[in-house]
Amino acid sequence: MGDFDFLTGRWSIHNRRLRRRLAGSDDWEEFTSTSDVRPIFGGAGNVDEITFPDGTSGLTVRLFDAATGRWSLNWASSDSGVFFPPLFGSFADGVGTFHGDEVQDGTPVLIRFLWHRITGDSARWEQAMSADDGQTWETNWYMDITRQA
Repeated sequence: MGDFDFLTGRWSIHNRRLRRRLAGSDDWEEFTSTSDVRPIFGGAGNVDEITFPDGTSGLTVRLFDAATGRWSLNWASSDSGVFFPPLFGSFADGVGTFHGDEVQDGTPVLIRFLWHRITGDSARWEQAMSADDGQTWETNWYMDITRQA
């Protein structure tokens, strides 16, 4: 249940994101954002609000299902104001792996989030997509997060 306890607090985030996804691109953009994370439901969840330099923001609600031992990750952007389809998964050996379905530029894709390199003051989040049912994956976004004092 406490898998995401490490994430509580305020974070500075170095983002590295592909400008075009699933297009064979190697054109990356880099920028900094900030995030505030607070626990909910006595540690069985958390809420994460991230602010990007272009003025947009995002909200993640992470919830633990004790019956299945899995987490749901639910993301919304201030651009749309609606939640994307959730991702589901769990942590094993210090790595959180989460999968779901999404649509990228009109194409159904599998999406994968990884949480790893977790310490008391840092972590890495990665997003990857697959347009071929998981045969190949394109990692298109990295977030290296560092705790703010």
